[in-house]
Amino acid sequence: MNEFLSQEEINALLKGLQENSEEKKLTDEEKDILGEIGNISFGTSATTLYTLLRNKVTITTPRVSVLSWDELKEEFNIPYVGVQVEYTEGLKGHNLLILKKEDVLKITDLMMGGDGRIEEGEITELHLSAVGEAMNQMIGSAATSLSTLLNKKINISPPKAFIVDFSTALPEDIAFPDGDVVRVAFKMEVGDIIDSEIMQLLPFDFAKNLVETVLQQATATSSLQTAEKAVEEKNSKGESGEKMAGEKAIKKEEKVHVSPVVFQSFDEETQQESKGEKNNLDLILDVPLTITVELGKTRKLIKDILELTEGSIIELDKLAGEPVDILANGKYIAKGEVVVIDENFGVRITDIVHPSKRIGNIE
Repeated sequence: MNEFLSQEEINALLKGLQENSEEKKLTDEEKDILGEIGNISFGTSATTLYTLLRNKVTITTPRVSVLSWDELKEEFNIPYVGVQVEYTEGLKGHNLLILKKEDVLKITDLMMGGDGRIEEGEITELHLSAVGEAMNQMIGSAATSLSTLLNKKINISPPKAFIVDFSTALPEDIAFPDGDVVRVAFKMEVGDIIDSEIMQLLPFDFAKNLVETVLQQATATSSLQTAEKAVEEKNSKGESGEKMAGEKAIKKEEKVHVSPVVFQSFDEETQQESKGEKNNLDLILDVPLTITVELGKTRKLIKDILELTEGSIIELDKLAGEPVDILANGKYIAKGEVVVIDENFGVRITDIVHPSKRIGNIE
């Protein structure tokens, strides 16, 4: 009892108290940065949700605040649906999305092809699976935007959807650090069906680390742009000096040598063109073509086709003994007559269509 604290110990205690009081707060700048991150990330998610829900999705600028679990219990005293997605690469941290029960029912109904006009119902595994997939794609789009913002690859874990009651502890398989959390609240509108709020909960330390990462990236980008600008100015000055030196060298040039133009003869050019055409033709000689023999054709109404049965006879537009049409890849090239060769059908060509335009010798 008679011992006194040294000045160093007093300073250490004061420093610890100061750090404990500061670690639970976010500056206005940090809140703005988290809000901008949410705005960029979840702004792109609206397009993803539109594809899933087939309704216009609007997500407004988020509101950022710091809360303790006790404050969450007091403010949200009814069960909600939570979806946990963890950042596994590029960033290390937890991400918990909180949705109202009625919003989950409507989202699931829209994903199943319904009109979303559902007010009451029990949350089943089907609802949890559907909303988990929706939030997975939503956070996936947000992670892509965040990856572009931070200039690094970011991956997320598969989602875990569950019923969350803030009056009780989280399920055992849901890992979320204790302590204060940062709440990023978005207003979400889906057509005229949903007008509600979706919350993103981040551990306080992870939110602070995210802000620091963004600030470091912004500083690095600014430094890089400054360096690039300096290099461009230096190169510009160097190019100006080289240009002036080149102009002086041109002025010193005393004599210009001019050579006559030699034209190629037309005979040689014609021969080369002919040779080139033959070479080009050789390139496609091994290309396979489908040869089709058309015995005849006709037009029928749908009702006539539906009445066809086994043994029905379809009358064609060709007479008996009339030449059949021969097509190469669907193009009409010749006429011929049907013959039988060793119990197989064949066609003897009797007439070539446009012989001046045929490729190769068809006889």
